[in-house]
Amino acid sequence: MPGANVPDLLPLFPLPNVVLFPNVFLPLHIFEPRYREMVADAITGDRMIGMVLLRPGWEQDYEGRPPVYPIGCSGLITHVEQLADGRYNIVLRGFERFRVIDEDQSRPYRLASLERLSERPMDGNDRAALRRQRAKLETMLAGAHESKGADPKIPPAMGDEDLVNALAQYLDLEPLEKQALLEHHSLRTRAESLVELLEIKLIMARTPGMSHVAH
Repeated sequence: MPGANVPDLLPLFPLPNVVLFPNVFLPLHIFEPRYREMVADAITGDRMIGMVLLRPGWEQDYEGRPPVYPIGCSGLITHVEQLADGRYNIVLRGFERFRVIDEDQSRPYRLASLERLSERPMDGNDRAALRRQRAKLETMLAGAHESKGADPKIPPAMGDEDLVNALAQYLDLEPLEKQALLEHHSLRTRAESLVELLEIKLIMARTPGMSHVAH
């Protein structure tokens, strides 16, 4: 994403059920006053905000600053629509993973100083392994679509990194499962974990009573 850069202090948008991945698009509806202010400040500045997942128990202090998981993903606001009543519809494009180091208390919304987390570079072995994982993902998803009478919709031209991150974000996974995928420091291990996760879910779906036992 040429020209984009994560600032030293990043506004945080914590949610209980949303995890953002690099280079994936995320539409959001912003209605709370503190986060309307966050968006207004962001669009007059560098247009960057950070998505983080709220830890369980957040309901007890939602209006305050409940604990969040430390690993999140920054996003660039690529589209913004301000509604007549002050709410916003925005679209984020995931940029880079980060670790929250500390929080700044100077604004109504949350601001964090952070450590940027780059994806580990891949060598030839990693790329070969990633191609194998991609083939498994495409096979599993094609089978799932066929069982529902639909056609698979994975564009063959989509790069391996974009595919893995898009599936991690868009598939019907639990928020904590997505958080665990985001925390992987390499695309290869994220892809391997995604395949393992989907294999387990497929086995559970095919085994009567298994999903009930798992809970």
